[in-house]
Amino acid sequence: MIEEAISKINPKAEFKIDANDINQITWLNGTTPIPKADIEAKMTELQAEYDANEYQRERATAYPSIQEQLDMQYWDKVNGTTNWEDAISKVKSDIPKA
Repeated sequence: MIEEAISKINPKAEFKIDANDINQITWLNGTTPIPKADIEAKMTELQAEYDANEYQRERATAYPSIQEQLDMQYWDKVNGTTNWEDAISKVKSDIPKA
């Protein structure tokens, strides 16, 4: 997460981190060092964003595959049923948006 935070702050930053330790960052090739507090704040922001989107990750694995969904839509049209809508609604109700 340290690397991601640094890259979000300065996409062109060149650095090396020893032992994944925020106190062990070596800035390379003239990269202006980013204050530790700024990196920690960005890490907190990124973690909050990740946590807030947990429902999306859970839904992604709960939805039927695209192939299955297309097949459901075809047969719903042929048979006048709502199997696809029912399947999608179930996932959305079982895993509500945060």
